[in-house]
Amino acid sequence: MAKILIIEDEASIRRVLSKILAEENDQYSVSEAADGEEGLEKIKNDDFDLVICDIKMPKKDGEEVLQEAKKIKPETPFIMISGHGDLETAVNTMRLGAFDYISKPPDLNRLLTTVRNALDNKLLVVENKRLKKKVSKNYQMIGESEPIQQIKDMVDKVAETDARVLITGPNGTGKELVAHNLHEKSNRAQFPLIEVNCAAIPSELIESELFGHVKGAFTSAVKDRAGKFEAADKGTIFLDEIGDMSLAAQAKVLRALQESMITRVGADKDIKVDVRVIAATNKDLRKEIEEGRFREDLYHRLAVILIKVPALNDRREDIPLLIEHFAKKISEENGSAQKSFSADAINLLKEYDWTGNIRELRNVVERLIILGGKEISKSDVELFASK
Repeated sequence: MAKILIIEDEASIRRVLSKILAEENDQYSVSEAADGEEGLEKIKNDDFDLVICDIKMPKKDGEEVLQEAKKIKPETPFIMISGHGDLETAVNTMRLGAFDYISKPPDLNRLLTTVRNALDNKLLVVENKRLKKKVSKNYQMIGESEPIQQIKDMVDKVAETDARVLITGPNGTGKELVAHNLHEKSNRAQFPLIEVNCAAIPSELIESELFGHVKGAFTSAVKDRAGKFEAADKGTIFLDEIGDMSLAAQAKVLRALQESMITRVGADKDIKVDVRVIAATNKDLRKEIEEGRFREDLYHRLAVILIKVPALNDRREDIPLLIEHFAKKISEENGSAQKSFSADAINLLKEYDWTGNIRELRNVVERLIILGGKEISKSDVELFASK
């Protein structure tokens, strides 16, 4: 049932509006407030799906109510009611976040249509925020250790900004999971996340891969081709293993970050792009800078926010949760019943030296599920988990 609050100092108008809404839809629960202060108090103490608010009122006018309400209940839509002389103020309330305004005396059809639209819009806003908080199962960050909780908190703070992020950590620790979380919780989530493994692309092709090329730019360039930056326009580009990128390509990336412009290989025309950049590396970029293999100016452009992903050996308390997560996922992938791990088996796995980090743990869990008994025991671990 949709809860609607009417804030209006004229009792006759309040009664008319309440009656119209009640007769239109028996799923509307209507409350009333006689002035701005009373209305604001009700907004603070209850959750309304919609507020219909007069502009000219004693104690607090509608503009003040709207501004204060948006601070405490930002998702609640407001429909403002304005007299003929209040139209300029009504337009201003739209700038302050009101959904719409209706002139007095209110037109019945216009009122009901606007109410329905406002309620539908609120559902979309709430659902959109819920989806942003819900990250794909494939990219969940599993763990409750302090280092992982710090990363989750950092992601929640940074995701909705356009700040560039540099993710560091050893191989196999899940740096790509952090990148996906940042994108899926961002305002760019409806646009693509384009991943580029800089270590897997030959240095002579990296510029074409990132920025595209025009026909004839080099021997195999038989047609124009857009690059990864163009593909990521309005979305996010994830430059994995950026420490392996050539200095020449680094210079081009630096320009793209500075000017939000790229140039295809062999072209003389600039292309404007709107891309958020997330980068990751397993290298010590400070050391790479000292040894002349990485540009310091690019480092500072990338590392606006620095997120360090810990090695699995530094978060051993998360191993039981990771084992359960992988066991469930592997059973779903294979269409088989999920196997459990005995406490002794888990304790033994917690003692291992996980040089390959989470990637290695997953492989070991899969091996144990395939080769072990109905319940994975300590002896199964001793027999099958050796490296």
